Amino acid sequence: MRHILYIINPISGARSKTGLRQTVEARTKAAGIAYSIHPSVASGDYSFLDDTLANGSVTEIVIAGGDGTINQAINFLKKWGLPFGIIPCGSGNGLAFSAGIPKAPDKALDIIFAGSHQATDGFLVNGHFACMLVGLGFDAQVAHDFANDPRRGLATYVKKTLSNFFTAPAYPFTITVGESVLVTEAFFISVANSNQFGNHFKIAPKALLTDGLLDIVVVTKQSRMSLFLQTLRQVTGFNALRDVPLPGQKASVLYFQTSHLRIDNAGGAPMHIDGDPASSAPLLDIEILPGCFGLLVP
Repeated sequence: MRHILYIINPISGARSKTGLRQTVEARTKAAGIAYSIHPSVASGDYSFLDDTLANGSVTEIVIAGGDGTINQAINFLKKWGLPFGIIPCGSGNGLAFSAGIPKAPDKALDIIFAGSHQATDGFLVNGHFACMLVGLGFDAQVAHDFANDPRRGLATYVKKTLSNFFTAPAYPFTITVGESVLVTEAFFISVANSNQFGNHFKIAPKALLTDGLLDIVVVTKQSRMSLFLQTLRQVTGFNALRDVPLPGQKASVLYFQTSHLRIDNAGGAPMHIDGDPASSAPLLDIEILPGCFGLLVP
């Protein structure tokens, strides 16, 4: 017998969750599935659910929230080996959209009730878990500014992006992949498991959640006009995947795949993990975790 444990973030995104809870309860009852509902916790400590999960009655965990909430819940609860479902409620919803999960709660619930799941990759950044994307530089500064604004939603995110576009500096990085070492200056680096930042803005169009690889996008130092045009080429899928860049290689955008890399962040570029601001570090060790959790997908 199925039992879905729902975790609902009461403040993610820009809309009220009162109606969402009512929809979840009504639809789950109508499907004849047992359920329980718990609020998300800002600390990411879900140990209060351990006793509930230990008795073996819960068959799936469904998270209604944004990418940050999803990251924390999966990180803490993946030890139970249960598949996760998503009801996208954040400002970006990058993981859900990459997996083909629609934002409409009724349609997301249809996928959850169908019960089909696939082994999905995660990755580690200096031991910190990530589901979808880690950013250094420009987009990370946007994430920090967005987190400090009391207003949520896409409009606020776009405003922060535009205000940073004209002021974002380039940062020095040294990227090591196997025996290849590349020294460069870049406006931002995206380490992507999902194909997008969120809102269908696909920074890594070839990325897959199940291929055991990370897509690395390095947008190097260039004029602001070129930055705009080259980023547009990247998100529209014009730039092809290339081999791991060689030392001294020059390009406006470097786009390649690997399962492990190190980034020397000597300039102290800001960082985000799955859209949430994170403490940066002078050296980042990043590696894929193939098939580390199950995800309910279409």
